[in-house]
Amino acid sequence: MTAITTGATAPTKGWTEGWGLFWTLTAALAAMSLGFLFAIGWDTDGYRMVIRATARTSLVLFLAAFAASAAFKLWPGPFTRWLRRNRRQLGLGFAMSHFIHALAIIALWKTDPSTFWVLTNPKSIATAGTAYLFIALLAATSFDRMVKALGPKAWGRLHWWGVWIVALSFIFTNGKRIPVSMWYALPVVLVVAVIVLRVVAGRKQRRGAALA
Repeated sequence: MTAITTGATAPTKGWTEGWGLFWTLTAALAAMSLGFLFAIGWDTDGYRMVIRATARTSLVLFLAAFAASAAFKLWPGPFTRWLRRNRRQLGLGFAMSHFIHALAIIALWKTDPSTFWVLTNPKSIATAGTAYLFIALLAATSFDRMVKALGPKAWGRLHWWGVWIVALSFIFTNGKRIPVSMWYALPVVLVVAVIVLRVVAGRKQRRGAALA
């Protein structure tokens, strides 16, 4: 199975392609977060809103990158081709979204530690920390120079394990909150659906190779 950043480098021109897309996503994420803070306040409510918003943008961007290759194998077309071509930048956009998410969490901890500890616990921090470590590794090795430095085999293993750990982190983080609100079941269902999509696409590819 392919990692979220595997594949040829996307075109660099235009705000919807390649690095133009990455900077567009970065600007949009920053504008969204700052907009919430200026509108609501640089306080507990503002930081919590940014945390919730970036949790959603992170999920969307991760799923887009995670599903890109499989979606193209099953339904080749202009949109899935665009997803596959830009999955590196979508993956980096996800990393940027989760970086802002982490900054908002840290700001909440410093501003209102009592609320912070009501919303989390050491076990959750350890689980999230592991996911963040792999997100950082995936982002840092999403460049051609790092692929060459690591070698295709080591790079492939890192990205295979990394994306699956992040996917399971989304399932665990949202799944444990389902008793609080059934809305948390939606991210779990979406991640599981993309996992199934990847399995189906992998089987289709293997059948095609066997018949070739």
